[in-house]
Amino acid sequence: MSTPTQVALDTSALMMPVELDVRLFDELDRLVDAYEPTTPQAVVEELRRLAEKGGTEGTAANVGHDLATERCLIVDTEESYADDALVELAREGVVEYVVTNDRPLCDRVLEECVPVIALRGRNKLAITQP
Repeated sequence: MSTPTQVALDTSALMMPVELDVRLFDELDRLVDAYEPTTPQAVVEELRRLAEKGGTEGTAANVGHDLATERCLIVDTEESYADDALVELAREGVVEYVVTNDRPLCDRVLEECVPVIALRGRNKLAITQP
């Protein structure tokens, strides 16, 4: 049996279900066969910090944190900043896609020749090839 495709989720991706009404895992099921959602520990920490602030963003971050801890493989990286950790995973070939709505991160991941999955339209995701 082949190993599942590693798909890394960043903070903005994990907050999409609340902030943008995106059915994140349904959309990933539609785009990627047999995948394992993966997120760096730095993203989990960032979501925890955002959740503590409360408000709408805090609610979205709290849901994102729950999704990360319940549905994702959490990996340690050398980098403690979430975006740098995701770029590290891309550069080292650990992940085959990165899901983000963060434009600067998207550009950095594409520079590493790793496809990005991002919002296209109101609540659909699409793959951008490098």
